[in-house]
Amino acid sequence: MSASGRSVLAYCRPGFESECAQELAARDAALASGGFARSTRDSGFVEFVFPDPAARQRFTASVTLPELTFARQLLCVHARIDGLPREDRLGVLMPAIRATGRRHRDAWIESPDNDAARELAGLCRSLNNALIAAMKRESLLDAHSPSRLHVCLIDAQTALIAEADIATASSWPGGIPRLRFPSAAPSRSTLKLEEALLTLLAADERERWLKPGMSAVDLGAAPGGWTWQLVRRSISVIAVDNGPMDQGLLDSGLVTHLRADGFRFQPQNPVDWMVCDMVEQPRKVAARMAEWLAGGWCRFAIFNLKLPMKKRYDEVCLCRALVQETVAAAGKRIEWRARQLYHDREEITVFARIL
Repeated sequence: MSASGRSVLAYCRPGFESECAQELAARDAALASGGFARSTRDSGFVEFVFPDPAARQRFTASVTLPELTFARQLLCVHARIDGLPREDRLGVLMPAIRATGRRHRDAWIESPDNDAARELAGLCRSLNNALIAAMKRESLLDAHSPSRLHVCLIDAQTALIAEADIATASSWPGGIPRLRFPSAAPSRSTLKLEEALLTLLAADERERWLKPGMSAVDLGAAPGGWTWQLVRRSISVIAVDNGPMDQGLLDSGLVTHLRADGFRFQPQNPVDWMVCDMVEQPRKVAARMAEWLAGGWCRFAIFNLKLPMKKRYDEVCLCRALVQETVAAAGKRIEWRARQLYHDREEITVFARIL
C-alpha cells in the first residue's frame, strides 16, 4: 500500500477516513503537489501518497497535526513490510529500521483504532519492549533526536515503518489520551472537555489561561460534566441550563445555576471562558459562538459541533468560515483550533480565542 519515502500516515476515528482524506487533499491542493489518499472504511487510518519524496517534504513543512481536525496523529512513512513471520517479527523489522538511517528519541509499536487492530494490543506491548531493547543495543536511540519511531501494525503480518516530529505530533500512542473517568464528576461528558484541554492547549497555555479565580459560562451545562472540569480548577462558573445541575457542584460555592436558554443568555459582564456542549445543528451553534466572540463576551471558548450524516468536512469548513466572518465584521480576529477527539462521536470540538 505505501510508497516508500513519499507518503504520510494519519490516524483517525473509524468511519471518518473520508473526512480525514478530504482534509489532507485540501491542504495538498493548496500546495499543488498532486498527492492522493488511500483509505478503507472503518480502518481508522488514511495513507496520503505524494508523487515524490520532495513533494512530501513540502507538505510536512507546511502542514502539521495541530492544524488538522480529523487526524489524531500524522506520521511520515518510510516503508511497508508484508508477511511478518510470527516467530521472528523483530528480525524482519530491525533491518527496515536500520535502513532508514535515522536515530530516534523513542519508539512506539501501535495499531490503528479499529475492531480488528485492537486485538493486537498485547502483541504491540510485547514487541515494543523487545524493539526498545534491540534499538538500545544498536545505538539507534538518541535522547536528543527530534523524532520518534512509529511501527504501525495494520494486522499481525503487516507493518508500516514511520516517524513523527515530536514537536508537533501527538504525545499519546495512536493519538489517544488514556483518561480515567473521575468518580466525582456528574457525567462522562467531562472526559470530552478534559481531552480538549489536553489536546487543543499546550501545557504553558493551560497554566496561563486556566487560573484559579477566573470566570466562565457553561451553556447547556446540566448535569455539569463540563462545569466540573472548570470547578476543579477553581474557576467560577455560571451554569446555564433548564435542566437540574449536580448538587455537589452547587455546594462547591463556585457555581451559579441559571435556568435559561443557552441560545438566548448573555452575561452581564465579560467572562474569561465560555464552554458549550449543546445538541443542535452545527451552523446554529457556530452562529451563537460567533456572537459571543464578536461581542467580546468571552476571551476563550471551547464548543462542540455535532456533524450531519453527509458532507461532514464541508460542514466544518462552513462553520469555521461563519465564525471567522462574523468576528471579522466586528473588527476582530480569532484563532481556531479543532479536533475530532477520541471522546467525540459524530462531532468535533473547537477551541477559539480572540487575538
